[in-house]
Amino acid sequence: MEKDSTSHDYSARSLELHRTLKGKIEVSNKMEVLTSDDLSLVYSPGVAEPCLAIERDPDLVYELTMKGNTVAIVTDGSAVLGLGNIGALASIPVMEGKAMLFKKFANINAFPICLDTQNVDEIVETVMRIAPVFGGVNLEDISAPRSFEVEARLQNIGIPVFHDDQHGTAIVTLAGLINACKVTGRQISELKVVISGAGAAGAAIARMLRCVGQDPAQCTAVAQVLICDSHGIVHSRQEGLTDAKRELLRYSNPNDVSGTVHNAIIGADVFIGVSAGHLLTKEDVRSMAYDPIIFALANPTPEITPEEALEGGAGVVATGRSDYPNQVNNVLAFPGVFRGALDARAPRITPRMKLAAAYAIADAVIDPQRDRIIPSSLDKSITQKVAEAVFRTHMDSLKDATLTV
Repeated sequence: MEKDSTSHDYSARSLELHRTLKGKIEVSNKMEVLTSDDLSLVYSPGVAEPCLAIERDPDLVYELTMKGNTVAIVTDGSAVLGLGNIGALASIPVMEGKAMLFKKFANINAFPICLDTQNVDEIVETVMRIAPVFGGVNLEDISAPRSFEVEARLQNIGIPVFHDDQHGTAIVTLAGLINACKVTGRQISELKVVISGAGAAGAAIARMLRCVGQDPAQCTAVAQVLICDSHGIVHSRQEGLTDAKRELLRYSNPNDVSGTVHNAIIGADVFIGVSAGHLLTKEDVRSMAYDPIIFALANPTPEITPEEALEGGAGVVATGRSDYPNQVNNVLAFPGVFRGALDARAPRITPRMKLAAAYAIADAVIDPQRDRIIPSSLDKSITQKVAEAVFRTHMDSLKDATLTV
């Protein structure tokens, strides 16, 4: 029987909590301002000197201000959780929650920037104009394909810009898949993978599994990926094929087959769902390869419940929910990714850094089992492991660049 996501009455309790707190985060001072001397140090006239120092040497902004440990959480409210396009105002509670996770897991100060526009040019311009005060930008809940363009256009602003809905999901999914292969005796290079969901998360997962943008010597690509949208397998003859979906075909569906998601998964080793609940049946699972791997990540209702998937013969099952084993939760990735990038003062988060993060998460599970392929989402030690891997990867890339000059 499917577990009831409202069994603990989270909706009513959460509404009451938010009403009581009137917001979940606040700004706090790092020192008391009790005397006129304190006031002169933190404000006029003393504050003029750090301003002049930064004017002379802009790099000092990382030593003298909050920039180096502050992230903007930028959204337009167009694709919030499973709620859809609810707009900027209604997205604030989610962004506040994200800010809390940044602080709890990585001690990073994060602030919600909820924009009252869904125009790509205006989002990009706004982020560029506010960038001086932030060390990084976490793009959140911006619908595809605009999210791809926004992120791409912000990659050269001098600070890391990371769309968590894409890359955080892809990183943790790959980590889980690495360990699921160990449990079921598979090799990543031999996998046939079906992804349900052609939006931001699905595209990023496909790119990571196919090593798009990676050095082949450092990344093992799965054998084949089929991506399905609401109309079925994405293929070149699909009616109304968009540029974003045409791009997917560069690294998916090499034989240009068509059909439904139910056709696609026949004989597949892996199903990854980032789409909609109740999509598959246990009969679908039985049509897959022996001991298949099922990542049913739609939340709160997965594409197939773990109970049904296991009854159909699944070898390993993961979901996006905390009340089942193997929760694929972005909190395992984004705090550590930003912690490592900020500490390294990396100007961007590269594919190599994302890959390093995935392996750091996977390696944190010493002895993977069917019900433990992914660390606990509340394990704060994962943040440190991911941060160290991301930091080291960036530093190694600087050494490699020096050697090739």
